[in-house]
Amino acid sequence: MSSNPNSPDRPYPLERTRNIGIAAHIDAGKTTLTERILFYTGVIHKIGEVHDGAATTDWMEQERERGITITSAAVTTKWFQREEEGVTKLFPKEEQRINIIDTPGHVDFTAEVERSLRVLDGAIVVFCGVAGVQPQTETVWRQATKYHVPRIVFVNKMDRVGANFDSVFHEVKDKLGANAVRILIPIGAEDYLSGQIDVVNQNEIHFNDDDKFGSTYEVRELSAELKEIAESAYAELLSAVADVDDQLGEKFLMEEPITKEELKQAIRRATIANKLVPVAGGSAFKNKGVQYLIDAVVDYLPSPLDIPPAVGMDPDNEETKIEVHTSDNEKFCSLAFKLWADKFVGKLVFFRVYSGVIKKGDTVYNPRTRRSERVGRLIQIQADEHKDIDACYAGDIAAMVGIKNVTTGDTLAKEGYDVVLEPPTFPDPVISMAVEPKTKADQEKLANALARLSEEDPTFQVKTDEETGQTIISGMGELHLEIIVDRLKREFKVEANTGAPQIAYRETITAEAPGEGKLVKQSGGRGQYGHVRLAVRPNEKGKGLTIENKIVGGEIPKDFHNAVFKGVREAMTNGIIAGYPVIDVHVDVLGGSFHEVDSNENAFTMAAIFAMKDAFKKAKSILLEPIMAVEVSTPDDYQGDVMGDLNRRRGQIQNMESKGKLAVIRANVPLKEMFGYSTAVRTLSSGRASYSMTPSHFEQVPGNIVAEIVTDRGH
Repeated sequence: MSSNPNSPDRPYPLERTRNIGIAAHIDAGKTTLTERILFYTGVIHKIGEVHDGAATTDWMEQERERGITITSAAVTTKWFQREEEGVTKLFPKEEQRINIIDTPGHVDFTAEVERSLRVLDGAIVVFCGVAGVQPQTETVWRQATKYHVPRIVFVNKMDRVGANFDSVFHEVKDKLGANAVRILIPIGAEDYLSGQIDVVNQNEIHFNDDDKFGSTYEVRELSAELKEIAESAYAELLSAVADVDDQLGEKFLMEEPITKEELKQAIRRATIANKLVPVAGGSAFKNKGVQYLIDAVVDYLPSPLDIPPAVGMDPDNEETKIEVHTSDNEKFCSLAFKLWADKFVGKLVFFRVYSGVIKKGDTVYNPRTRRSERVGRLIQIQADEHKDIDACYAGDIAAMVGIKNVTTGDTLAKEGYDVVLEPPTFPDPVISMAVEPKTKADQEKLANALARLSEEDPTFQVKTDEETGQTIISGMGELHLEIIVDRLKREFKVEANTGAPQIAYRETITAEAPGEGKLVKQSGGRGQYGHVRLAVRPNEKGKGLTIENKIVGGEIPKDFHNAVFKGVREAMTNGIIAGYPVIDVHVDVLGGSFHEVDSNENAFTMAAIFAMKDAFKKAKSILLEPIMAVEVSTPDDYQGDVMGDLNRRRGQIQNMESKGKLAVIRANVPLKEMFGYSTAVRTLSSGRASYSMTPSHFEQVPGNIVAEIVTDRGH
């Protein structure tokens, strides 16, 4: 086998490939930045704007109307580092392939970000130069840390009033605990933003205002005033890199001269090792600073060869770890990270290749279903355009058509290669509502459409309420469900009525209690007999259900133990207060009795359910409600009104801080009270406040509200 990981047929060698994501809080300018990158790299020839509803990667109608990103769009582009006098770049003259995924910033679409980060090698995290570190950015940052994704920070919107690069830079260090270093410092701010200081090369990159799209810029010498800033930033950068990179650290201590190339290589090593985060500033909208940011992506973010091999496990033995090495010569192995129902092509499966090569017409094996399927087409996505390709190599991101039995997070590999890569994890939905077709004729269309949408989105769930027979859809927030209903109408042409949103309440117990259940049925012929004794006690928060088998002396035969455990688990699906799922309970199964002839599995399952209900009645059951962490940014003038409104919503104010003329209020508020909040907060602040909320934890529901909920549920 050749030691070269590249197949002779591949268009770009692995070392010249970058898989990056662009992630941030809603409205920090991710999509605008992606649009500029596509323009400067030649994928598009006209810049589309988000606010005009014409951005390339925001191609769903719902995205264009709302001006937000909902689904991660995958785009492939290429980049040449321009040779410029006095400027050191690590890979000049070599064409680079960059695969970009533009991810959503809204908390309701967290799963989109999670699954994208899982398959990326690096990320650009975008911050707004005015708002700085916002709650959703913190979530994205934690997700990136979880998957060890190296990142570069881009402080965007430096042309906006109130933009402050230094303040955002310090927030990244303090709030996110990042070892941040400045590599491209914006010159001027607001209307006076003119370019960037290139800290490594000690130059000024000056963008010409007469050029509408910022394609022309010149590299100049620094003025005396800027030189001072640049030199102090260089000293700071050098000592930060020397602290985390041994090779450079040694030279630094010996006071040997360090070339620009050596410094850049050291920044690259430290960034890839997640010991350093380079920070650049500019304005995507005003076309200032994007080209050098792309250079930084190529210089500092990893190629698929620079990151540790993906680790999978043997599906038959989870203890056996299997390393999947990035190389075209290895067996094919990939992760399906996203499904998408395309109206022209059908079901698209987006996948990231970790090793080997896949060709059109090949057969892939799915270890989860133990089945093989043939790949009909391979497609590379240029935003909303599909380009057919014949083969896909290690490190590539593409989509395949023709595979049916697949869900998000499945491993797709060569036949006979039994390996399962760790799939992304997704949070549980917090809000649900009833949905029904407007006409009987739409019944089947609705069921099919919901099935396709839930396949595509792991945080969207569909189930039927057994008591009412209604179809219940659940998701991550009001906006999430609103968009689902909107897509039903437009993409699937199904008109649906929706009921008021329902909240995912939970029940739990607060005391220890015994429980006993008996099922005795005697009516001619064979009877039914099951008898179970057990004890319940509260479990640690977040532990869920744990069961301990303490049956001794054969009180219940071994054959029926699993039936008893099944009954225990079933009893947890609806509690005794209002029929909501029960969480965090420990159950000791103590014993019972059986009948030689009449006992069977079903009888013991029912007896266990009766025993659990009996125990719940004595164990002081309580109702829990989801609490949201809410952050509101509002101009000072409206601070009192906003706080008063949060208090009326049973909110507990956690803390407050001021950022310039903005007050930032953080509070924990029950989800029940947050319906329609977006309209309320706009009205209170004349449209000037913004807010975000993320699921935080569960808390006990006050007594007066319990009665209301029980009546609503008809219990």
